[in-house]
Amino acid sequence: MTAPKPGTTVRGSQTGRPIMAVLDLLGRRWSLRILWELHMSGPSSFRDLQRLCGDISPTVLNTRLAELREAGIIELREKGGYAITGLGLELGAVILQLGDWAERWAGSMEVGGPGEKTGLATKGRNGKKTSRRDS
Repeated sequence: MTAPKPGTTVRGSQTGRPIMAVLDLLGRRWSLRILWELHMSGPSSFRDLQRLCGDISPTVLNTRLAELREAGIIELREKGGYAITGLGLELGAVILQLGDWAERWAGSMEVGGPGEKTGLATKGRNGKKTSRRDS
């Protein structure tokens, strides 16, 4: 399977919009986990990634690595194994922002469902308490 590309039909969209291509790529099983492990552990060999990801099959890992390389998000270095590229680091920053938003969203879902203001506080990625009333 090849990596989804902007300007082409991807799973769930015929538009060719770049956002749909990246959502297709990141929505593939294990893609985000691989990126997370590379982010947390730094450059890693195939075997290291297989161990870090737990029960991923070698075939799936190989496929995802190839797709992420084709998309320019990771690279295979001669020494040091797989690593996140500059473009991948930019994507990581956006994913961390999405994580912050997800924390706020989760807090809004805790009592009474969406839209109900209960003043519950959650901790964001930076460790600071944030109140839903502050947003």
